[in-house]
Amino acid sequence: MFQSIEPKALDLNVFSAIGDQWMLITAGTAEKCNTMTASWGGLGVIWGAPAATCYIRPQRYTKEFVDREDYFTLSFCGEAYRKALSLCGSKSGRDVDKVKECGFTVRAAACGAPYFEEADLVLVCRKRFVQPMDPAAIPADVKEKYYQAEDYHTLYIGEIVEVLKKQ
Repeated sequence: MFQSIEPKALDLNVFSAIGDQWMLITAGTAEKCNTMTASWGGLGVIWGAPAATCYIRPQRYTKEFVDREDYFTLSFCGEAYRKALSLCGSKSGRDVDKVKECGFTVRAAACGAPYFEEADLVLVCRKRFVQPMDPAAIPADVKEKYYQAEDYHTLYIGEIVEVLKKQ
């Protein structure tokens, strides 16, 4: 059972939650969605509202869903789901039904955005800004390490409109 809480009530180490434990970026509908694992992103405030940033490479199938929809979710799962998150980060939804393979149960937020019952925490985000990264602005050492294929991420900023915390 999830309870809706205020974003300021979050007691979360975002560096660990995103960078070490990972999150699922999900978009679409409860009937047809796609998800991917991400370990890059952030939480903060922009334009007077709580916000989340995430980054998606152009070849990711989830990008098509996030680009098409007005809302997306960020789901944080416990360590018991590490294998499922690994699958969601390494397989494409074009080839595999990741939701089925992971045994996830899809739910819909009030806005219709899909999330997973198995998550401990869900951030429901209204897409507010999208911008491809400018390769000319990326330092050479970063390009060499992360962009050898020149598949630069797109930055998404989502206003956090709902926080769902498992009780």
